[in-house]
Amino acid sequence: MAAGGGHGPARTRYGGRAAQVTVTGNDTAGTTMRAALLREFGAPLELAEVTIQEPRAGEVLVRVAASGICGSDLKAIDGKSPVVAHLPCLLGHESAGVVERTGPGVTGVRPGDHVIIAMNGPCGHCRNCARTKPHLCVGQTRMSTVMGLTADGTTRLSAGGEVVRPYIGIGSFAEKVVVGEAMCVKVAPDAPLDLLALTACGVVTGVGAVLNTARVEPGTDVLVVGCGGVGLNVVQGAVLAGATTIIAADVVGSKLRLAEEFGATHTLLADDLPKQVGEIVRGGVDYAFDVTGIAAVLTQALAATRSGGTTVMVGSPAAGEDLRIPPGQLFASRRLMGTQGGDAVPARDLPMLVDLYRRGRLNLEGLVSERIPVEAVNEGIAHVRAGAVARSVIVFD
Repeated sequence: MAAGGGHGPARTRYGGRAAQVTVTGNDTAGTTMRAALLREFGAPLELAEVTIQEPRAGEVLVRVAASGICGSDLKAIDGKSPVVAHLPCLLGHESAGVVERTGPGVTGVRPGDHVIIAMNGPCGHCRNCARTKPHLCVGQTRMSTVMGLTADGTTRLSAGGEVVRPYIGIGSFAEKVVVGEAMCVKVAPDAPLDLLALTACGVVTGVGAVLNTARVEPGTDVLVVGCGGVGLNVVQGAVLAGATTIIAADVVGSKLRLAEEFGATHTLLADDLPKQVGEIVRGGVDYAFDVTGIAAVLTQALAATRSGGTTVMVGSPAAGEDLRIPPGQLFASRRLMGTQGGDAVPARDLPMLVDLYRRGRLNLEGLVSERIPVEAVNEGIAHVRAGAVARSVIVFD
C-alpha cells in the first residue's frame, strides 16, 4: 500500500492461520516519524519509519513527549491482548505531549497546548454516557478506537506498504499520535510531561480503583497484591483514602521496599495470602486489590478479605483463564468487582491527579525507574518484564 491508502496485509494470532483484514488508510499525504512497531507476537519491537496522516475532523495531532511502558503493552507483545489481533501494531498508550495541529471542529485544544492523552474518549451519546457513566462508554467511536481504528474504519498510520493500527487508538511508542479531541486533557505548560504521562494509565488505574471503584473509606484495612507500576498507585490511593493498614504483597522483595516508600504499613512475600493477612488483620482486610492478573492470586485475594469485604480485580487474567471461587466465599457477603482504567472520567480525574502531584500528595517521580530513548524500547520492555523497574519511560526530544 502506498502511504496514502489501499489495503495492507494484517496478521493475527487469534484463529490460528494468518488472516487478511480490510482497513482503509488515509488517502492524503503524511509525514514520517520514528516509531517502535510490533510486527510479530513474541518478538522484539522493530524501529521503523511510520507515516502519520494529518488529523481529520474532531482529531488532534500530538507530538509525544513521553510514554510509559505498561504491563498491557507486554500482554500485547505476547499475543494475549484481546484488542490486538492484527499486526503490525504501534504500541504505547501511557503518554503526554504537545498539540501540534488540530482537525476541523476541534475547539477544546489548540497548537502549543500541553496535554495528557487519556486512554479513552467517551462518545457522550450512548446509554452509559447518558447515565453519567462515561467510563463505561460503548459508543461506536470508542469501540472502534479500542481496536485501533477510527469510527469510519480507517487508521492514520502506515509503514512499508502496510496499514498500522495504534494500540487502543493511541500508539505512543512514536514521535507523534493522532487522537480524538476527547482524549486530550489540557495541563499547565510548566508541568513535567514525562511525569504526567504516567497519570494516563498506571496512576489513574491504581488510584481510581481505590477512590472510584472500591470507594475505600478512612480507617479501613487494605491489601494490595502485585506492586509494580499500577500496584504502587493502588498503595498511593489507599493512603489518599485514609486507610489505616495497607498491606503490600509481592514475590519480589525490591518491589515491597518500594511499596513501603509509597505508604505500605506492612509487606508480605506472597505465599499463603489468607493465612499471612490473617496474622496482621484478624478476620481479613476490608478491601483487597489484585493487580497481578493471575486468576489463582485473585482467588487468594478474595479469601483474604473479611466477611462483607470487597476485592477488586485490577489486573485482568489472560483470555480463556478460568477463575475458581468457592461459593461459600461469596455467600459470606464478600464482593468481587472489576475495574477498567480505574473507572476514571479523564476530564475529571486526570486534572485531580495533577493537582495532587502539585500539592505533594502524589509521588510521580518515584515511579520512574529509568528514562530511555525510543531506540532502547526493547531494553525497557525487558526491564519491565523482569520486574526490575516500576516504570520505564520513553522520552522524545
